[in-house]
Amino acid sequence: MTRLMLGRTLERICKGVLLLCLLHFLIMMILYFDVYSQRFDLFSRFNNGRNGSRNNGSGTGSGHHYYYYNLSRPNATSATYLAAAEQLVPSLQPENNQTPSPKPLPPCPENPPGLVGRLLIEFSSQMTMERLQKENPNVTEGGRYKPPDCRPRWKVAIIIPFRHRENHLKYWLHYLHPILRRQKIDYGIYIINQLGEDTFNRAKLLNVGYTEALKDAEYDCFIFSDVDLIPMDDRNLYHCYDQPRHFAIAMDKFGFRLPYAGYFGGVSGLSKKQFLKINGFPNEYWGWGGEDDDIYNRITLNGMKVSRPDVRIGRYRMIKHERDKHNEPNPQRFNKIQNTKNTMKKDGISSLTYKLVQVKKYPMYTNISVEIGKPPPRPIKG
Repeated sequence: MTRLMLGRTLERICKGVLLLCLLHFLIMMILYFDVYSQRFDLFSRFNNGRNGSRNNGSGTGSGHHYYYYNLSRPNATSATYLAAAEQLVPSLQPENNQTPSPKPLPPCPENPPGLVGRLLIEFSSQMTMERLQKENPNVTEGGRYKPPDCRPRWKVAIIIPFRHRENHLKYWLHYLHPILRRQKIDYGIYIINQLGEDTFNRAKLLNVGYTEALKDAEYDCFIFSDVDLIPMDDRNLYHCYDQPRHFAIAMDKFGFRLPYAGYFGGVSGLSKKQFLKINGFPNEYWGWGGEDDDIYNRITLNGMKVSRPDVRIGRYRMIKHERDKHNEPNPQRFNKIQNTKNTMKKDGISSLTYKLVQVKKYPMYTNISVEIGKPPPRPIKG
């Protein structure tokens, strides 16, 4: 009897120990899976971050750094790794599809390396607009161009007074577009076409060109060029300078010499600030001659000096032609030149009037057609 009771007691004790062991085992399994589920969650976060970066096109060159941890090392908890991940891997947060900002372009060099120097200029080959477009595929509508690899200091509007010179214009575009591109100029070309057959007024057309070009873009430099003058050296850089610039200082028709010290004709350039300082150009020089001397007077009377390139670089060829009809020499030009000091404040860009008829953008230039009126009747000689 005693043995039977002792056996049952031992049996109960064994069952209790077994139950305790089983309970202990279950608790350990619960804790075990809880800890590893947290580790698995951390692995998922790392994998999602890496895959998301790859899917967004990001690699090692995108500025993201990936950190790998040994999560099975002893004496470490999942909470420690989670804290480290939050501190060391901020790139795993969503980036809202942000794109890297483009790298700013460097300034264009003062002396572009692609210049060739002295050029061979001839006017015997056949020239068409189709040929010009093939030669200048990077020029955009309206005759605009901007260098893709550097940042020019100036934004240049090139303004040409015009009437009935279509053949000359083709040669001008043929030579000048490649020159200006090699010079790394940000530019646009504007042909200011005087409609009708009344007396030509070069300086007034240049004022119109200045006004209309500023409606098209924020230019800060203006080059004024006759359509029949081609530079013979691409080192004659078409941008603005600290002083008003006279580019065409040595034309073939003058024996490649400056005809006189105050000559400012052919091709010249002024910054916007310089142009406004002299009140632009005179509007009352109808017919040929005198306006460039008036402009020279305006410059000197306002305390500025004319700058010029070296005579070996400022050489130009002129396309030969007969004098235009309705552009006869102005008999009043000498009297007007002597009165520049009295007239320049009231006659200029501040008093400009004209009628804009049409603005049309062609592949190689922008054509602006205007009506500028007629010259006042000449006083009758008593």
